[in-house]
Amino acid sequence: MLTDLVEGCRKEDRNAQRKLYEHFHSKMLGICLRYAASREEAVEVLNSSFYKVFKNIHRFDDSKGNVEAWIRTIVTNTAIDRYRKESKRPNTIDLDYAYKESHGSIAVEDLTAQEILKLVQDLPPAYRTVFNLFAIEGFSHKEIGERLGISEGTSKSNLAKARKKLQKALSINYEIKRRQHAK
Repeated sequence: MLTDLVEGCRKEDRNAQRKLYEHFHSKMLGICLRYAASREEAVEVLNSSFYKVFKNIHRFDDSKGNVEAWIRTIVTNTAIDRYRKESKRPNTIDLDYAYKESHGSIAVEDLTAQEILKLVQDLPPAYRTVFNLFAIEGFSHKEIGERLGISEGTSKSNLAKARKKLQKALSINYEIKRRQHAK
């Protein structure tokens, strides 16, 4: 079935393009959400990604891999490209102003997937991108550095800062939930 859709996309068949998009929409949107600061931004990355998929579908070699992995690579690279573009803009917000030490243990099990995703989305773009590439995609710091044009040390530093911010956010979230349950 996917082979037929890919072939239809190569022929620029709009129906095949729509079906391929619908087939992978949810899974690829999930990837975009991990990199984006909002759902709207994630949808923009997703749409840009599929534009690239349809524009370059003739380059996909059925014999060398599966189409899902190929599309996933395009989605991830599009998200990284967006990060690079956004990181060139000056950021005047000091995001470290409110750091506090974590209090007590955090019950991550009590969080929904949506709440965890929101915590990751709230990370600054540099931290969020490194966190996703390292913790979720499994890239090494050397590979992340090469992909993002940063040093290996910067990648490690950004990951440590991302973890610190996530711990803080988890701590705050835990306190809010604890107080709500105490009432």
